[in-house]
Amino acid sequence: MSGATPPAAAPTGAQRAADVVRAVNGVLLPGFTGTDDLPAWLVDAARDGLAGVVLFGHNTPDVATTARLTARLRGASPDLLVAVDEEGGDVSRLEAATGSSLPGNAALGLVDDVAVTEEVGAALGRLLTATGVDLDLAPDLDVNSDPDNPVIGVRSFGADPALVARHGAAFVRGLHAGGAGACGKHFPGHGATNVDSHLALPVVDASLDELRARDLPPFVATMAPDAGPGDVLLDAVMTAHVVVAALGALPATLEPAVGALVRELGFDGPIVTDALDMGAVATFAADGAGSSSRADDAAPHGIGEVAVRAVEAGADLLCLGTTVGRDDEVLFRQAQRALVDAVASGRVTVERLHASAARTARTLAAVRARQAASGVVPSPESARAALDALDQVGARVAARAVRFAGPAPQDPPVPTAPDVVDLRLRFDHAAGRTAQHVQRALDDAFGPDVRHLRPADAEAWARTLDAVRAGDRPLVVLTREPVPGSGEHERLTELLVARPDAAVVHTGFPGAVGSWFGAGRTVVVACGTGRANARAAVALLRGTTGPRARTGTETPRVDPTVGVQREGER
Repeated sequence: MSGATPPAAAPTGAQRAADVVRAVNGVLLPGFTGTDDLPAWLVDAARDGLAGVVLFGHNTPDVATTARLTARLRGASPDLLVAVDEEGGDVSRLEAATGSSLPGNAALGLVDDVAVTEEVGAALGRLLTATGVDLDLAPDLDVNSDPDNPVIGVRSFGADPALVARHGAAFVRGLHAGGAGACGKHFPGHGATNVDSHLALPVVDASLDELRARDLPPFVATMAPDAGPGDVLLDAVMTAHVVVAALGALPATLEPAVGALVRELGFDGPIVTDALDMGAVATFAADGAGSSSRADDAAPHGIGEVAVRAVEAGADLLCLGTTVGRDDEVLFRQAQRALVDAVASGRVTVERLHASAARTARTLAAVRARQAASGVVPSPESARAALDALDQVGARVAARAVRFAGPAPQDPPVPTAPDVVDLRLRFDHAAGRTAQHVQRALDDAFGPDVRHLRPADAEAWARTLDAVRAGDRPLVVLTREPVPGSGEHERLTELLVARPDAAVVHTGFPGAVGSWFGAGRTVVVACGTGRANARAAVALLRGTTGPRARTGTETPRVDPTVGVQREGER
């Protein structure tokens, strides 16, 4: 018939290959290098179906720059999801240079006022919306049941499942009110571990019943369709690089039973992986797919096989990790090529990838509608205004949270410029930096007479002890994990024998303070090392009603005769 439509031409081999690459791009969430111009590989990928990007501290030197950067990202592709790891407190990307305006989850749990937690979430949501960020990789819903936990700690609302559940739900409501998306983590729970998954693979040896009673309630409260009247659901959930023996032998991110459990709980949004470059999953990087002879597949931190296994386990969005110290395009190509090969071999189907992309598209549409309803227009100006508002909320909440472990002393513990000894030995991999905000707050309060003693080795430690024994200045000691048997605990004990009058500022998890320090000590529970926490802690030490305004981000002055603690030792 003359009017008949001719049959569609069969796709060529090149078209089929392009379709596979586009489907693969739809599950990738890479980082990239830069704060201004976008790398060419990223622009090409964005125009070819890339799901989204994760911003890290090196992308976000200030909120105005971040707003301009996200505008460029949306210009490359309006459907690109922009995510950031902005928990507040110790973990901040948008305020990595200055420290967070918020006191963090442990402080919110200690205050235990869900209205305050929701207010904090809303203020943060407005900042995220104003900077053009779609999805916050927060809140942390881990129940910090192990006080020796080196990676969760103050990132958790607390050690009680019910407390974490109610504050997690309140934080999600707040983020949504501010326009932002929320991604709860680290499913099915990273709180019962004493191993940092950035470095090695933690194992949770708990029965399924124990898991359901202790670790899952905060996720159920924020994931399940019947979470409760008035509650809103997470937009995404992030898996942990933790082996939960009751669910399987693989890390949760790579364990199909964990992905299946997410769906059994009724959650139909995207499952996001924790960063695939972390030490906990490194042993899976060189096996199977993706370990070809290509030069980039053989590069350090290869993640091809990890990416394939994560998709096989049910992940929808693959967070590839930070690009600091490595080639961002190589990291992206490793994952991309491994997944393309997995499609060719039949391990992964294009339909499976399309289903993940559809979940992400639904979530992004919901977030964008929420952003539009918030009335916040992304721009450098609105970002600065939102940051000022966040700072005011954070200062008020920090003043309620930060407190003495026992009765407040009658006189200010630190009336004049002190000596400050930093005992914190472990680098904070989650925060991505060595925080010095307490030291800066002390410098702001007391001026150039503050002396910072940061012993890096045994010889410097001996000099530090001699200096504080002989000194007549107030002494402030900073701790994070003074676990019995640790080097930090040993040094703390020696210091308190030498100077029982010392004031301790504990920046770690507040739950174990009593057993670590004992009664009768002057201990300020700071609930973290963020800027808001530091200001409030110093205000208590000085006996003032509020912290002084920050004067800058300069490095605290360190006494060179005592020793300098090196980056990476805390």
